[in-house]
Amino acid sequence: MSTIADTTVLITGANRGIGLALVEEALRRGAKRVYAGTRQPFAHPDERVTRLALDVTQAAQIQEAAESVESLDILINNAGIALADDLSDRAMLEQHLAVNLFGTHDVTQAFLPLLTRSQGAIVSIASLAAWAAVPASAGYSISKAAVFSLSQSWRALLSGRGVSVHTVLPGPVDTDMTRGFDEVPKQSAETAARKIFDGVEKEEEDIFPDPVSESVAESWRGGAIKALEHQYALAYLSAPSS
Repeated sequence: MSTIADTTVLITGANRGIGLALVEEALRRGAKRVYAGTRQPFAHPDERVTRLALDVTQAAQIQEAAESVESLDILINNAGIALADDLSDRAMLEQHLAVNLFGTHDVTQAFLPLLTRSQGAIVSIASLAAWAAVPASAGYSISKAAVFSLSQSWRALLSGRGVSVHTVLPGPVDTDMTRGFDEVPKQSAETAARKIFDGVEKEEEDIFPDPVSESVAESWRGGAIKALEHQYALAYLSAPSS
């Protein structure tokens, strides 16, 4: 994916925060069509933007959205929730998993035939909380750790189909989701969106779009765990077909 220009992009959770910034950045880079997946009504002045009614927890809406899109080059799984949660209520954990993990999984599965046809890209927004849990939002941290593992698995499983898989690991970004966390500096959503698309164009497997996440990027990319991921993927790809 050398350039975003002339591609068709679908972004979930596109009505605010990083999602809306990704819509604007895709347009700025010359995307020919941007599908904005939102639960709420959404309008955009650029005629290249098409709104899709898309609650990622609703199978019927996912299927209807997939049937309405004729072609797709880039899917960005951005929709997510982060609620205060101390793990005392299992329902809170299930809510995080329903949106952040299973929503990401189900949307990707629905659009995978189109991405396979275009040999496109899957971009899933995880979080540094996948690696270092935020105790005040434990369910969010757990669900993002699951998204990270999901992306690693897809990367190996889909490599034979020509579909690239990118995981975004942001630290603090200035959105509604991080309101109240004012003790740490935050990246603007616009800058994060720009760096996310930079990473996709550079074919980076793991994208670190802000100063906090960038501080661990080099040690991660050259570390033993990343090497082990590649080792496991190679073993899978080298195994004889049954």
